[in-house]
Amino acid sequence: MRETINHDHEAIALSALVWVLQDDGRAQRLLDLTGLDGDAIRSRLGDRVMLGAVLDFLCAHEPDLIACAAALGHKPETLVLARERLSL
Repeated sequence: MRETINHDHEAIALSALVWVLQDDGRAQRLLDLTGLDGDAIRSRLGDRVMLGAVLDFLCAHEPDLIACAAALGHKPETLVLARERLSL
């Protein structure tokens, strides 16, 4: 299996963040569970730790992981791999 490069992992995480933030309930759950706020998200868009936290959030709730992956045109495993690579 060909693995995407790190830049792609960050792009996947950013796309996942956009997907999460499009739903008010899901966005609020992200903020509540991660302790992030809007300012922190905006200021840390390039931060691998923050991007990993977004993917952790999705991986912790399989229905969201599956829905996000489908919306982004990826397999759920691709988001899991991105999360693993961002944590290195």
